[in-house]
Amino acid sequence: MDLGLQGRRAAIAGASSGLGLATARALAAEGVRVAICGRDRDRIEQAAASIDGDVVAIVADMATTDGPAEFVAQASAALGGVDILVANAGGPPPGNFASTPYDAYPTALQLNLLSTVALCQAAVPPMQRQGWGRVVAITSISVRQPIPGLILSNTARAGVTGFLKTLALEVAGDGVTVNSVLPGSHDTDRLRSLYGGDLSGAAAATPVRAVGRPEDFGAVAAFLCSDQARFITGSAVPVDGGANQALL
Repeated sequence: MDLGLQGRRAAIAGASSGLGLATARALAAEGVRVAICGRDRDRIEQAAASIDGDVVAIVADMATTDGPAEFVAQASAALGGVDILVANAGGPPPGNFASTPYDAYPTALQLNLLSTVALCQAAVPPMQRQGWGRVVAITSISVRQPIPGLILSNTARAGVTGFLKTLALEVAGDGVTVNSVLPGSHDTDRLRSLYGGDLSGAAAATPVRAVGRPEDFGAVAAFLCSDQARFITGSAVPVDGGANQALL
């Protein structure tokens, strides 16, 4: 399927590995010019080299106050504008209520909530002015059912989902769609670190009895950026192998 994205320009945060990188690859395969960012120069340049297409590597840290806006500014300068924003960042450390100190929360909120707000504040107004734009945020299945041992992620990602839904309603009339994608267990460095490198337990806990492939996730995220997805906005789309068992 031709997604109608040839020549579009995308800024993809947190794309040195995992689902962000998979999304960048999927968009580049559709002819999108992509700017990707990560905190480490060597890693983001290696990631850029693994993408077949027109790619710009930018060093930016979503955990800092200025990092998100700086990334959008650099991406816009390099590409001549940004039509597509993919908001993404690594997850905060694991922990439960008893083990997580209060001062860990502001850092987690910056990483997985406020960074998305800042990315959108920088990227969405130009999309509104041009009458076309796509925002896709990579969040987590935890916004529908909290994951034990990930209280920081559960808290921050639930908050960003409320922000994204509100933003979607406010900009829908301007040709800008805003959606999030809720990954379950996918074969990423993050999941391997949480499971000590052995993903058999994660696979057994998923109804399809397997963990997801990052490239399949990327394909879903790319579709939400497409012309065919113009009538989808304000949605939180699970890509989780059936792990979320709620009716809605």
